[in-house]
Amino acid sequence: MSAGRHRGFALLFTSQTISATSDFMGPAALTLAIVGHDGQSTALGLVLGCGLLAKIIVLPVGGVLADRLDPRRVAVAAGLLRVGTQAGIGVALLDEAPRFPLIALLQFIAGGAAGCAFPAVWPLVVELAPKERRQRANALLGTARSVALLFGPGLAGILTLTLGPSAAFFLDAAGFAISTVLLAMVRARPARAPGRMGRPKVLAGWAEAREGWAEVRARRWYWTTLVAHAAWNFASGVLLTVGPVVVTGSLGGQGVWIVMVQAGGAGLLLGSLLAGRVNVRRPILMGNLGLACYAVPLVLLAARAPAPWLIVAYASALALLGLMEPIWDNAVQALVPTRALARLTAYDLMLSLSAQPVGLTLGPAVAAAAGTALPLFAASAVVSVTCVVAALIPENRRVVLP
Repeated sequence: MSAGRHRGFALLFTSQTISATSDFMGPAALTLAIVGHDGQSTALGLVLGCGLLAKIIVLPVGGVLADRLDPRRVAVAAGLLRVGTQAGIGVALLDEAPRFPLIALLQFIAGGAAGCAFPAVWPLVVELAPKERRQRANALLGTARSVALLFGPGLAGILTLTLGPSAAFFLDAAGFAISTVLLAMVRARPARAPGRMGRPKVLAGWAEAREGWAEVRARRWYWTTLVAHAAWNFASGVLLTVGPVVVTGSLGGQGVWIVMVQAGGAGLLLGSLLAGRVNVRRPILMGNLGLACYAVPLVLLAARAPAPWLIVAYASALALLGLMEPIWDNAVQALVPTRALARLTAYDLMLSLSAQPVGLTLGPAVAAAAGTALPLFAASAVVSVTCVVAALIPENRRVVLP
């Protein structure tokens, strides 16, 4: 790796580490702030949902912008916007009676900015990391996300409980500011999709979004794996809502659930660390089989298995996720032209993010009507069958990397 590329990737890695930490701080601080106000707990779903909805809506637009324009500039603009929204939420939380509609609006804007920023990262990775070192680069970025997941919510909790939620959001804004400055210092010029002359910008953007979807459909190994990703996120939504009910009621209480979640975070980090050291020649086959293993903790929860088994199974499932995510990233970057990479990434994220709220909503509803075992067994069947079928599709088995 040349000195310029090495410096550029170091800046990108540091920027993404700080940005991911800020990403995980925000929801944790909001949760404590909103639930801490009497009679306002119902606002939590609305406020957090606004950010997720905007992210889902804007992701295809972010993919088009990142492919059509300089992805670094797109990410920098989105980062600056998030500095403003997080600082604004911090100011709003200074009031004794925070205005939650305003906070929800700021969350919506922040979610839209995130939807623009996320697809812009992959073209930069392709430009800054040589092909032979790209899997290790993706593993490093996966490790950064895992570390942020472990420490971001805890940092937000400490600041919220000691100095108040505003302090957490002011630090959140500062984190995005530092991340954006570092990203602005990156020097990279990824290949861009050609512009469409003679068309209004809206129509040209819509046409490019459709072209991005056509790129997805043209690669059977890609879209079938996206279905598997959606199944995994659906099952995750079920586990994260029904799981606490089972664990706290039958398997040892809140302490066991906390240990289980922390073990999952540790497993995710371990998998990310291992990803840079393994060579998987059939990434689509192995990735889908790895995701299918998420069915194990779901089945153990449904069967009320002993807590140690459940903790080990959950940590192992997330370790496989941490291992397979960078391998998937590396495969996509190797097999998809850089000019279309951001748009394909956007569709991947959009489908995955859309599926999890379905699980979050449907899991508790089915549990209330028919007991907790049914949604857990059903989710295990969905994720295992979908992922195994995706793994066994001939095109997916034939994808081989050197």
